[in-house]
Amino acid sequence: MDQTLDVNTTTRNMVSKFLTGYTLEQLNTIPVGYSNNLIWNIGHIIVTQQLLVYKLSGLPMLISEELVEKYRNGTKPESITTQAEVEEIKSLLFKTIYQTKADFDNKTFKNYNEYPTSTGFTLRSVEDALVFNNFHEGLHIGIMMNLKKFI
Repeated sequence: MDQTLDVNTTTRNMVSKFLTGYTLEQLNTIPVGYSNNLIWNIGHIIVTQQLLVYKLSGLPMLISEELVEKYRNGTKPESITTQAEVEEIKSLLFKTIYQTKADFDNKTFKNYNEYPTSTGFTLRSVEDALVFNNFHEGLHIGIMMNLKKFI
């Protein structure tokens, strides 16, 4: 499982470069033909990881319900993300992963509610969720790499 969590840290390092390499205006830009932007994708990966790993394990998430409502699956940017919100997302990017690793190492995850994903995978354990999360984040990094061509 260490390798799975290391891969997640690597994906988050890739994502953090978007937060430091683009202006607030660029992060909020929705290119023609797209339904979201860079900052929505970043918020979405944080929210999804928390839902898949913590909520489905029956544990409190490390993020607010407001963040979940703004970035969960099925949402899209409804307003401009402020610099303060970007800073919150930036702080959660690694904080959530480091806490997940600590909680996994401390055997905090005891239960898991089976979950069929929209991509056809069925998650039956927190280990499944962590592996699937890497796949999910990889998909969104690909989307972000495509979005940046139009910003």
